[in-house]
Amino acid sequence: MKYIEPHGHMVSRTTDDYERISLAGCVALSEPAFWAGFDRSSAQGFVDYFDQITVYEPMRAAKYHIQHYSWLCINPKEAEDMVLADEVISLIPERLSRPNVLGIGEIGLNKNSRNELTILEKHIELAAEHQQLILVHTPHLEDKLKGTRLTLDALEAHPGISPERVIIDHVEEHTIQMVLDRGFWAGMTLYPDSKCSIPRAVDMLECYGTERIWMNSACDWGHSNPLAVPRAILELKRRGHDEDYIENIVFENPKAFMSQSGKFRL
Repeated sequence: MKYIEPHGHMVSRTTDDYERISLAGCVALSEPAFWAGFDRSSAQGFVDYFDQITVYEPMRAAKYHIQHYSWLCINPKEAEDMVLADEVISLIPERLSRPNVLGIGEIGLNKNSRNELTILEKHIELAAEHQQLILVHTPHLEDKLKGTRLTLDALEAHPGISPERVIIDHVEEHTIQMVLDRGFWAGMTLYPDSKCSIPRAVDMLECYGTERIWMNSACDWGHSNPLAVPRAILELKRRGHDEDYIENIVFENPKAFMSQSGKFRL
């Protein structure tokens, strides 16, 4: 079955991983800007990184017949240094016109600090000014509920942001309802031992429906699996869901959200 991987950090994966997801049915992938596995020491590192995910990674993906898209930001894990964050944010506007850039992301909060919130608000203003989609990272479990509330409040406080153009990723059982109730999209990140397991994700689909929800693997530097979405397809089939139901979740939903950018094409 064809599917879209809407959140995958392929700079951390090998070409074998591209081949594996292509064989499993992946036709398109989007890569949010992320932490490099270490804190970068200057804005120059982001110049090269932004080129990597907007120029070089699409060429690597194309060899396996996968269309590659990207998002730009400074990730909240590095947003505590506000001088660096401001320098990085200043690099983004001239790169938003690149043909595979879908929006601003993954922005959000990591430790729910005041500095992180300030940089989140600057990213939101940047997205509003340039009419960009937004992809949001929510903190890990111990701070997720508070961080999700802070993030939603910041988004709703800006008059230029429409919730249907924002995906709140890494939702879990205690945050998905508030995200959907406030009109935003919800992303479920399928990790082996954190964020959201495949059975839990399918449970949430069965409890909350499939409207404005996608699933992704993230497949970053940590313990993660680029084939998490195909494995979720197997779990959905095991539970008796038909192909139309499954295709809506793994293909039509991410297509619908990302097509709002005007650049997303299949």
